[in-house]
Amino acid sequence: MTGTLAKEEELTSPDYWARHIREAVRFHDGIRHLVGRGVKTFVEIGPDGVLTALAQETLEAEQRDDSVAIALQRRDRPEPETAVSGIGALLLRAAGGAHIAAFFAGTGAARRALPTYAFQRDRYWLDVPATRGDAAGFGLSPVGHPLLGASVTVARGGEVLLTGRVSLRTHPWLADHTVSGAVLLPGTALLELAARAGEQVGSGHVEELTLANPLVLPAGGSVQLQVSVGAADASGARSLEVYARPDDGEFAGDGAGAEWVLHAHGSLVVADGAVSGEGLVVWPPAGVAEVDLAGAYERLADLGYGYGPAFRGLRRVWRGEGELFAEVVLPEGVREEAARFLLHPALLDAALHTLLPGVADEDRVPMLPFSWAGVTLHATGASVLRVRIAPAGSGSDTVSLLVADGVGVPVASVDSLVLRPLSKDAVRAAAGVGREGLFPMAWSEVAEAVTAPDSTNWAALGCWPGDDSIASYPDLDAIARAGADTVLWSLAGDTGSRGLEGEAISGLARVEISRALERVQAFLGDVRFEGSRLVVVTRGAVEVVSG
Repeated sequence: MTGTLAKEEELTSPDYWARHIREAVRFHDGIRHLVGRGVKTFVEIGPDGVLTALAQETLEAEQRDDSVAIALQRRDRPEPETAVSGIGALLLRAAGGAHIAAFFAGTGAARRALPTYAFQRDRYWLDVPATRGDAAGFGLSPVGHPLLGASVTVARGGEVLLTGRVSLRTHPWLADHTVSGAVLLPGTALLELAARAGEQVGSGHVEELTLANPLVLPAGGSVQLQVSVGAADASGARSLEVYARPDDGEFAGDGAGAEWVLHAHGSLVVADGAVSGEGLVVWPPAGVAEVDLAGAYERLADLGYGYGPAFRGLRRVWRGEGELFAEVVLPEGVREEAARFLLHPALLDAALHTLLPGVADEDRVPMLPFSWAGVTLHATGASVLRVRIAPAGSGSDTVSLLVADGVGVPVASVDSLVLRPLSKDAVRAAAGVGREGLFPMAWSEVAEAVTAPDSTNWAALGCWPGDDSIASYPDLDAIARAGADTVLWSLAGDTGSRGLEGEAISGLARVEISRALERVQAFLGDVRFEGSRLVVVTRGAVEVVSG
């Protein structure tokens, strides 16, 4: 009616709508008014494009080449194709109001990821089941253990050597045990290796086992294991050493590959065969207070202990007079493997989570198993444990363990377990950080050119923060009149994004992207710049240095 925006009280007035029927509609003035307010995209939602044609005439009369009118329906054209064409035109102009997802809702159409690019480091190898060769065919004795495949008695000296190979492909549950970001073979797995080696030679009691170096499992490839059991001395004791090295290939010779690293050493003796009469039948014990475990694994993650589903077996914990009691269940994904182990490493490791800070005692410092002594297995294949943890020395770093199954029958006993503080440097050194590290994206420094480029025919669009020798112009028309060959446009100015977050900053990003797209399209569509080059300059668009 007026060619300007209607007021709220007008839209609710009967007189206004009566005038709307009787008087002329100043459509041309209305479009001009919106153009003056910065509107550049006009969308007609109706049965035809009559108003679109009228709006386009007004835009042409106003010489607004940067504006457009779009109709979503045409009387003589199919509705779906016309609507899609209109929405596509809106998307081309980066119009924030075009929601393509809503248009395709209910049709079954879905977004698809773009093809990957070089160095994205996605893995496409087919996973095939791990196969083991016939140990007997190589002159070896099969061991039949998930971590050890074969054994051989050395001809001279009576030494027995057990070998195996582990990887995150063949033993995926190990990936759920990380310390300081590295996948570590748990100390309970090294104890399992020692106990199985002792069983192989008839010396099933682990008299002592000390962990020497962390064993980090690589993300790709496998690790070779060797468990060396010495000949029995006069008392029947045998020395034990556990070595490992990266596997350089199935057909690498004995002289090839990385050096062997000692990860544990100790001694084995013949078990006396007696089963402790002490069990944990009464459960939970009398006079204990239950500990709230809510958020325990999240707190452990903050301290550098990353436990995935296979190692999250701690179900309940009670605190008694100087003792701790824990109930542990092997998670469903690995429970079927329990019978193949003497005592599944993930199950015993979960029991030791009771000793970590933030579980039963907030004041504990982060520690890992360091030395085991007096370890006897009374039963094998358990998937549920009851565990009593009691002090075994003057300090809080040494404990004893009594382990029973789900009905209280003894499974294992540990006379002494010594804990040591977590050494992140040792973990990083074992992981070989720098040798097999990740590859971040970074800028490559380019040497300064010997001769500076000729900038005599350069022009800057808008404010130019660089060299004063480059002339600045307010718009493309001014640059076209100047006849510049190279146009510099800086996006390094302040966009007002400081302090914004969430929807506010994403909305600002859409505005800036739309502005940039419009200007680039205007440059490319202007015949006056057919022989010119547009250089868009950014600053801080990609984080170069962390922080």
